[in-house]
Amino acid sequence: MFGYAGKILYVDLATGKTRTEKLSEETAKKYVGGIGLGMHLWLSNTKTRMDAFSPENPLVLALGPLSGTMFPTGGNGHAFISKSPATGGVAEAVAHGTFGTELKRAGYDAVVMTGKAEKPVYLFIDDDSVKLRDASHIWGRSPGEADDVIRDELGDYYIRVAAIGLAGEKLSKISGILNDKTHVAGRTGLGAVMGSKNLKAIAVRGTCDVAVAKPAEFLDLVQEFHERMKGPAAKKYRTLGSIESLSINNDLTCMPTNNYEMAHFMNADKISGEVLNEHFVIKIIACNSCAMRCEHEAIIREGAYKGTMTRLEYDNVWALGPNCGIDQPNFIIKAAERCYYYGLDATSTGVAISFLMDCHEKGLLSHEQLEGIDPHFGNANALVNLIEKIGKREGIGGILADGVKVAAETIGKNSAELAQHIKGLEVTGYDLRCLKTAALGAAVSFRGADHTRSGVLVLDLKGIVESLKAEVGRGKLVKEFEDVTNLLDSLMICKNAKGTFYGELVDIAKVYSITTGIEVTPEEMAVAGQRIQTLAKLINTRGGLTREDDTLPWKVMNKPVPDDGPAKGSVVTKEELDLLLDDYYQARGWTKQGLPTKTQLKELGLEAYADIVKED
Repeated sequence: MFGYAGKILYVDLATGKTRTEKLSEETAKKYVGGIGLGMHLWLSNTKTRMDAFSPENPLVLALGPLSGTMFPTGGNGHAFISKSPATGGVAEAVAHGTFGTELKRAGYDAVVMTGKAEKPVYLFIDDDSVKLRDASHIWGRSPGEADDVIRDELGDYYIRVAAIGLAGEKLSKISGILNDKTHVAGRTGLGAVMGSKNLKAIAVRGTCDVAVAKPAEFLDLVQEFHERMKGPAAKKYRTLGSIESLSINNDLTCMPTNNYEMAHFMNADKISGEVLNEHFVIKIIACNSCAMRCEHEAIIREGAYKGTMTRLEYDNVWALGPNCGIDQPNFIIKAAERCYYYGLDATSTGVAISFLMDCHEKGLLSHEQLEGIDPHFGNANALVNLIEKIGKREGIGGILADGVKVAAETIGKNSAELAQHIKGLEVTGYDLRCLKTAALGAAVSFRGADHTRSGVLVLDLKGIVESLKAEVGRGKLVKEFEDVTNLLDSLMICKNAKGTFYGELVDIAKVYSITTGIEVTPEEMAVAGQRIQTLAKLINTRGGLTREDDTLPWKVMNKPVPDDGPAKGSVVTKEELDLLLDDYYQARGWTKQGLPTKTQLKELGLEAYADIVKED
């Protein structure tokens, strides 16, 4: 096959035994690659509900047909899929950089890892040579340190590494998997799944060629998309980076502040994209095969943390800044660096700390529980100290290390009303009270609170729809956006490049056909996007998630936006949420309880999983 390597690698971490299976053209076309292929491999290698930390829970690493090619952003990505310890449903996270490129060139479309190693190990994939190596000497070290040690040990700087930090080793449900030191498959607790298997890292070296079906047409596409990425569709990422969203959201009064106590941050100008780029950003880096260059590396030039350098983007700046009431760049940069050091998802970490600050200010925690830390909103020292404790699972940090849902269960006293999560996954930096299309997208997101599973928030932010209104028709919009996003994450195209696909499904079908030689229509790709979404729903249903889990945090539904501005007084009522859910399920052809029908499963070629759903 073209585009695909045509091979799936299976690794039993308990025995060290490996085997390969052929990837058929039928399976490749049906699930595309990336998250689609990954969820298919996970579901087909499990039979019943299981604990996320069970050795039988597969950890799947999957690539797309564009991986390893020079297609802009599509050549470099990878996806991890498993069962989430945070939500009980789909654990899914995508990252880019160079790691995915190397794995494809080693000759694989996916790696399925099962079992648990007796002692800490790392997996070394060197083309056809696949070995487990002792990782005792790097257990406890940061992902960046592990990366350096492994490359030195193997004697090749160009080996690419994905690793977990101390948080993953200690099974923190808000830990992720880092590649290239600052690229994180960060959401849903995948670092903990990897840690539960005693797998510290995956190192890859590949020397195989990746062939495409129509080289001349493919090169024309590469040139065309390079030009598109130099245009207005990607301007934000090329200039200020995703941090530009901070000022945009704040001006619209839709940036969660102080754990959803407000929707506007008074001191946003102190940490704006302009300020950070002028005074702190030292270099801008591109992933392999990318024309945008969106990775903004910032450095602290003076003060106690002088010399600290790390990656900044909207997600970690928001979570560790306005969400915690912090307006001091030095402390935000240091906090972000500590998250990378411990292998923590910065979004979930910031939300967990803001939850603690909220609990403290409302008198739900004793001084003994806080161990001398004064976690009020705006306390930058407390922010950094708490990340250290979370990363090490020490004291109060141990309560936060599994996310706000578990922390609220531990603290009690109505603290669940302050816990900003959906399905157990912490919210992201967009106020769902005043972005009601995005609120629906977050409620039905198969991995929990997240704006990237559909990207539908752009309709609210750009005024394409009335953002403060819940109405019939929003469900169809969310469905369509989800299906396109599913395809991009299966092709492994960076979502920052979504705007360069002017024709969406038309462009996606063209890219896929020219790369693989498998001719598909836009309509067939739309069905594939629907199939991938349905696959995720099946995994969540097996995990015990129901319509009741397609909900929103308490504050979103009960605490109106207090700030003066266009969103003042906005909230998503139970009636509005039910209307939106009914509309979405109808758009998907699902039942009132949000389940696909057995007829639909047969139409999508998923009838083998019909036993998972029960029709009304």
